Amino acid sequence: MTGYGRGEIDRDGTKFTVSLNSVNRKQSDIVINLPRELAELEPRIRQAINEKLSRGRTSVVVGCEDGAPQNRKLALDTTLARSYHEAMLALQKQLGVAGEITIGSILQAPGVMRFSESNRDAEASWPPIEQALHSALAELIKMREREGKHLAKDLQQRLKLIRSTIKEVRALFPEVVQRHRTALHERIRKAGVDVAAEDERLLKEVALFADRSDVSEELTRLDSHLTQFADHLRKDEAVGRTLEFITQEIARELNTLGAKANDAAIAQRVVACKAELEKIREQIQNLE
Repeated sequence: MTGYGRGEIDRDGTKFTVSLNSVNRKQSDIVINLPRELAELEPRIRQAINEKLSRGRTSVVVGCEDGAPQNRKLALDTTLARSYHEAMLALQKQLGVAGEITIGSILQAPGVMRFSESNRDAEASWPPIEQALHSALAELIKMREREGKHLAKDLQQRLKLIRSTIKEVRALFPEVVQRHRTALHERIRKAGVDVAAEDERLLKEVALFADRSDVSEELTRLDSHLTQFADHLRKDEAVGRTLEFITQEIARELNTLGAKANDAAIAQRVVACKAELEKIREQIQNLE
């Protein structure tokens, strides 16, 4: 599920910020970008996020900015500057071009002049970063919850369509047995065999067909799985993986139903149910 959150805390003249951006992914994947001097805090940040989020690719950016100008000092990398100068001279000689290499062009080279790295203590920085992280998580989760509610409405509508179609299948099944009885009797008549409608052999054949194509158990299990799905969808907790499992069970029953029914009208409705179920399956892969 997607979402964005940002937290900001000012502590002793330093502004700590945490930005979170989450996009859809079946598993949990956390990418953390934070200042080098705070690298040891990465496991804590990862744990805090895992406690709240179980799915999605979450990008984390941690920033620390000293508010007081006197705390921000420039650092010059003279070794790097000398390397740039030597490389420029060598290139100028190789190309045979005239021109003046100035101190300004060297200072503009990447890495020569930069703000010096702070000696910020990671342990002392953790409390404000943790606070900013929780604020960002709360904002992100709130956005994901809004998306989840919209998604739940869509899933409930698709469940309703599947239930309605299954109800049609249940009503069609007795007609399937009757049509088989009529078709069997017609084939016997065309073969020139005189068999009464109540002939024991005919009744036995019809009974065997009815038993082989009986889908009452599958329909009962489908009703149960659909009810479980709807119940979990209303829970205020992470249910994505549970719903994936229930969806697999629904698909299994639909496959059995289609194989046993031996009827075009029922098969058509089973295909319609599978189409809706596939849309559900795609949606819940991103559900928390």
